[in-house]
Amino acid sequence: MKILYCTSEANPYAGSGGLADVAASLPKTLRQRGVDCRVVMPLYGDIPQYLRDGINYITNFAVPVAWRRQYCGLFWAQYDGVTFYFIDNEYYFKRKGLYGFYDDAERFAFFSRAILEMLPHIDFHPDLIHTNDWQTALVPTYYYFFYSKNPWYHNIKSLYTIHNIQYQGMYGWDVNTECVGIPKEDTKMLEMDGKLNMSKGAIETSTRVSTVSPSYAGEILDPWFSHGLDQILKHRAYKLCGILNGIDNDSYNPATDMHMYAHYTPEYPQGKSECKRRLQERLNLPQRGDIPMIAMVTRLVSHKGLDLVRDGIEDIIYHNDIQFVVLGSGDKEYEDYFWYLNNKYPGKVCFCPGFVPELARKIYAGSDIFLMPSKSEPCGLSQMIALRYGSIPVVREVGGLRDSIHDSQDGYGNGFTFKNYDSMDMNHALRRAINGYWNRDGWRTLVYRAMTSDNSWGRSANDYMNVYQDTIDNWK
Repeated sequence: MKILYCTSEANPYAGSGGLADVAASLPKTLRQRGVDCRVVMPLYGDIPQYLRDGINYITNFAVPVAWRRQYCGLFWAQYDGVTFYFIDNEYYFKRKGLYGFYDDAERFAFFSRAILEMLPHIDFHPDLIHTNDWQTALVPTYYYFFYSKNPWYHNIKSLYTIHNIQYQGMYGWDVNTECVGIPKEDTKMLEMDGKLNMSKGAIETSTRVSTVSPSYAGEILDPWFSHGLDQILKHRAYKLCGILNGIDNDSYNPATDMHMYAHYTPEYPQGKSECKRRLQERLNLPQRGDIPMIAMVTRLVSHKGLDLVRDGIEDIIYHNDIQFVVLGSGDKEYEDYFWYLNNKYPGKVCFCPGFVPELARKIYAGSDIFLMPSKSEPCGLSQMIALRYGSIPVVREVGGLRDSIHDSQDGYGNGFTFKNYDSMDMNHALRRAINGYWNRDGWRTLVYRAMTSDNSWGRSANDYMNVYQDTIDNWK
């Protein structure tokens, strides 16, 4: 099986979020299972020099961008057993940062067309092209209109993965004339609400469509979650499936993680108490092992459930002997609120603005309860990392949180859950978790179940392999 994995970011070369983790871990795991999976991404200016030193030139060629042709350099490298290809054009990609530029539509239209133009130059004819989010959404659209009848490109299937449906690549129609270049008589494939929508085009033209959790695949058929795409998705629901993402168990391993103060395992968890003590010391909190520490590591934006936290967490802090730690940055209104808590409850609350990766690891390891009350969460990785480090998640039953966290009241769960987007429901789940903490024997059992939950990429890769093979064998 030959798979081309198309992504706008991938670790360790360049990343801004969860997609970069997925693009690093999934192809590596697929390669370990014998799948010839290769990755293609832009050659960003932000790629560190020590990684650039391992990138090698292949060739260059011209790429159509609407009415003109642009230079494209093609490079490759090997990392963790995976072949990476890099699309180079310094005008488009030699910038500080990955996204947020006025010409993003043109940059990623070029990137999508270059992916298809590249294939004969590397003599790689994939069985399936796996594209991700709007930045590569034009790949299946270009294939459908310009390449599918070319004998060299014959019978390449495609899978389009929606990581977050909020970001769709929606633009005015002048973008088609200047950047995208779909013939006027065919633009209905990309038309939505009078605009050009790249994700809509991918849903229409891809062989299959997937999301990053089974629950999210169902949710995006509902207008509440779909950001306008629900009718298109319902019409193409036969294509749709959901596969839960995983985490890299080698990287997130409390037995070996070099960022931690002490190591531990599910069978020998004693080191977790030392991680907690040292974290409390670092954050200038009282070094108490007898009270639960609740933690959040998150972007401070509304869809992460910060409205519920703002409405309800102070009642939990005031009435319970706990500590509350938050690491993150984002909207000023939420940062200001956590500074307010930090100043009002010294010794109980610590707000750490920004994002410090090594501190995040220490918080996962040192905390007892991990709060994720998201309004929407396509997959979520933080709850899986928390499980791996024995920090018990309290989550809202939405998207990937519902698929990965199961309430402990059923006797076999790995966390605490609530359904409604309501601060009282969140607080009820938090109180159940706090009360559970005082039951020492029961809590040890729960921590063991959490740490032994299987959220590895091995599980996810098997699901992807099944979808790939079914799409290649049985779909037109």
